[in-house]
Amino acid sequence: MSLGAHLVELRNRLFISALAIVLGMVVGFILSDFILSALTQPIADLAAQQGREASLNFTDVSSAFDLRIQIAFTVGVVLSSPVWLYQVFAFVMPGLKKKEKRYALGFVCAAVPLFLAGCVAGWFVLPHMVTLLTGFAPEGTTALLTARSYYDFVLKLVLAIGIAFVLPVFLVILNFAGVLSAVAILKSWRIAILAITLFTAIATPAADVMSMFLLAIPMLLLYFAAAGIAWLHDRRKRRAMESLDIELAV
Repeated sequence: MSLGAHLVELRNRLFISALAIVLGMVVGFILSDFILSALTQPIADLAAQQGREASLNFTDVSSAFDLRIQIAFTVGVVLSSPVWLYQVFAFVMPGLKKKEKRYALGFVCAAVPLFLAGCVAGWFVLPHMVTLLTGFAPEGTTALLTARSYYDFVLKLVLAIGIAFVLPVFLVILNFAGVLSAVAILKSWRIAILAITLFTAIATPAADVMSMFLLAIPMLLLYFAAAGIAWLHDRRKRRAMESLDIELAV
């Protein structure tokens, strides 16, 4: 294809992706009441647990509408992710070799469900984070949370845990690319356990040990699963090299 043809194809795929996001935003705007109610539930629980006033506040005239647009855009991106991920993959795929296509397809198929699972886990620990962080305020104070800042906090927390669930996939990709060996991954198991434990301890209050373990166990399993896949790949590559050396020696 010529450069012009590539640009036309890129335009068409961007248009399809944008249309899918807009349609997802319509659905997200319709569901914004339900989502906003779910977002404010941890604040209501906070008020009941700590025995003080806590509320979500809209500080200007357009902030309520802006928050609904933010919610609609987030939902639109998530709902349309199969469409725009496919468009990105379909645009890049013709330029990849057969082996690279397998790696890219495997990465997408593994990363997407893991990311969504991490987002669900992030939603699970959200009430604990709200309780923990607002608990540092002195007694007798009122928790007046700005709607936009609160939503940004929720979004960053959910995305952070979602990305944390995808990190083992990056370890496997680095191993397949020859950058990181399985031995190096396994040697770092103590650091990985410490980092995951600290991360889950921060994400859940110290009194709720069960929630910490429920978040830490799948992350540890994913880490060791990545190490196992890397070990199998290294062993297969080593055997292939040994077979090649024997053939050259003969």
